[in-house]
Amino acid sequence: MSRQGRRDTEPELAVRRLLYAAGLRYRLQRRVPGMSRRTIDIAFPGLRIAVFLDGCFWHGCPEHATSPRANAQWWRSKLEGNMARDTETTAHLESAGWTVLRFWEHEAPDRVAEAVAEAVLVAKQRHPGRPSPPHHPA
Repeated sequence: MSRQGRRDTEPELAVRRLLYAAGLRYRLQRRVPGMSRRTIDIAFPGLRIAVFLDGCFWHGCPEHATSPRANAQWWRSKLEGNMARDTETTAHLESAGWTVLRFWEHEAPDRVAEAVAEAVLVAKQRHPGRPSPPHHPA
């Protein structure tokens, strides 16, 4: 598991390229406020928008999730824990006033970027004095 990529996955890179090309600036791997060891894949902190691009296997995609047969109970527990952590993180951020957007890795990057851009536009209209931060690559 330590070899599994946690950041800069192909779906993340594709979405980030589209967002950047659309003129949107964001932060990468931003810590979830008040929750240790949890990060937001793509964050717009000034607008309080958190974007997560969840892997189908690791986060229990209803369409593509699989269950390993070897050590099945351990894996079931591990993956259920991941899903519970996702739910807890979303609830925590929403209670702090964040808009949380979650997408599956198999979703089309252009559709994901379009949904994120729409959320940014709505947030800017709701809070016109809050600019999105400049982009600084990690």
